[in-house]
Amino acid sequence: MMKTAILATLAASAAAFAPAQTGKATTALNAFENELGAQPPLGFFDPLGLLDDADQGRFDRLRYVEIKHGRICQLAFLGQIVTRAGLRLPGDISLDGTKFSDVGEGWAGSFQVPTDGALQILFFIGFLELFVMKDVTGENEFVGDFRNGFIDFGWDSFDEETKLKKRAVELNNGRAAMMGILGLMVHEQLGGSVPIVGEL
Repeated sequence: MMKTAILATLAASAAAFAPAQTGKATTALNAFENELGAQPPLGFFDPLGLLDDADQGRFDRLRYVEIKHGRICQLAFLGQIVTRAGLRLPGDISLDGTKFSDVGEGWAGSFQVPTDGALQILFFIGFLELFVMKDVTGENEFVGDFRNGFIDFGWDSFDEETKLKKRAVELNNGRAAMMGILGLMVHEQLGGSVPIVGEL
């Protein structure tokens, strides 16, 4: 009896290392597996099935949101590092005399911002969202291109391969920043110290 139980346990543990059976690829996988961002080691990664039966418009909308959130998180992560290093904007954040240097760092600092300062931030972000950070002129080359025929910074001088590489770098940096700022926010709630960032 004991030998049978041991044999069954060994067989079950060996089955855990057997290669997984792969089924037929879905339509969404076939449609988007070669898009920018489907990179090794994961390739096309859609664990929630957001792109099941999706068209190109749905994919472009989700890519736009991913790029936007990636850019915001890159700024948020940088903001964490800069404010924890002691660098602050000069002057007051609101008319009641509260200085930028009076506001703490991280998530806790966002609750220390006076109402007037929070409204300034909200209106500024709203202005950017409605009038700046979108394709106003219809000249975008790809989803997330907000140059609007104005700012170029040498983009048009790159060949297509370099452009794709730079876009992939931005996408991956944005993905890393989303995980990074989430990690910093969680660690701030847990307390302790994080390398480079310091005491949370």
